[in-house]
Amino acid sequence: MVEEAATGRLACCFRVLALDSGRAACGGYAAQFYDLAPLAAIRAPVLELGRFCLAPGAGDPDILRLAWAGLAALVAQTGAAMIFGCSSFPGTDPAAHAESFALLAERHLAPAAWRPRCRPDTGRVPLARAAPADPLAGMRAMPPLLRSYLRLGGRVGDHAVADPDLGTLHVFTGLEIAAIPPRRAARLRELAGIALPAPGTGA
Repeated sequence: MVEEAATGRLACCFRVLALDSGRAACGGYAAQFYDLAPLAAIRAPVLELGRFCLAPGAGDPDILRLAWAGLAALVAQTGAAMIFGCSSFPGTDPAAHAESFALLAERHLAPAAWRPRCRPDTGRVPLARAAPADPLAGMRAMPPLLRSYLRLGGRVGDHAVADPDLGTLHVFTGLEIAAIPPRRAARLRELAGIALPAPGTGA
């Protein structure tokens, strides 16, 4: 949780599930919507991030920075190689997020080695479209958490899945710790006060 020091008001919260390997991800939340069998090749621990919420009106970018610093500390403690989860777009109409989906498909697809597959029992919404994306419009319309993932080097699956219970469209999102740009990793180390695995080590 991230709380406002002066008032104790909750500004941000999230849930993290620590798993001993990518194979264990098949029993997590995201596995309800995606076939995560490709993650089984990851032998190191992984962290599944879920229920990430910002308080209404909490627009201070430092809130997200502190949340990522907390995740950085967990990465250092567990030796995780990846953070992953579902980034949620409001509503279940793909047309409302066409620019964002097209931008994700053009620039941010996960490598085939760990890109999740479509489950046959869920509705698949391809991210790609015929017309090119407007990068600025697409990025502005993305959820704040997903923008943070992308700035750190995160990647996404090639399709979204509708969740009628929550009224959202989920997009699988993964961040390989070794892919975090060195300057951003250094900033996270500074905020967390705990060393992150050095980029490129695969740890």
